[in-house]
Amino acid sequence: MSLVELIAQADERGLAASGMACLDRCMPLLGGGDETLRPLWGSLAEDAAAEEWAERLEQTRGKLAAADGAHGVEATALAHRMLTTAPAERSTAALRVWAHACSVAALRVHRILDGADPAEDVTDAVEAAREGRTEDLPLSPLCAAELRRQITVLEVLAGHGPAGLRRALEVSTEGRRVLVAALSRRNRREG
Repeated sequence: MSLVELIAQADERGLAASGMACLDRCMPLLGGGDETLRPLWGSLAEDAAAEEWAERLEQTRGKLAAADGAHGVEATALAHRMLTTAPAERSTAALRVWAHACSVAALRVHRILDGADPAEDVTDAVEAAREGRTEDLPLSPLCAAELRRQITVLEVLAGHGPAGLRRALEVSTEGRRVLVAALSRRNRREG
């Protein structure tokens, strides 16, 4: 099943976790660490009230208010947009829009960090990959791995419900470490 189809079929928790996992993997761009999004993950695991989600989201935004762009203006802007557009209203409709946007943004971030020109219009390639049309696509290794992670998060949550949150978090943690390594390589190249 394609990523687009998985997002279309996901429930509220799956959509929130999908968007949050994309943001979590890009957290190093915003100066956030492993624990930055824990309160939001916790609200999904606890099945907290929507008000609690909104409160925890606002607290997280406050901690990461200023992204300095030290890791590339475009990549940092994309990660920051994932955070600022997260819906305070935890409704299925709002979360679906956010999950789609986070998916695209995270794939673009990974393309940029793999050396793609940030000015290059990759909209068609990213959409084709999200729709499962990966044959003949020049997906960079980081981008292809990010696509697999996004699919894994949604499949785990669809198959295991709330019990899948732990695995989704593990996938995000692994992806965050890969992104940190990519940032480190990029910084060494740029000198």
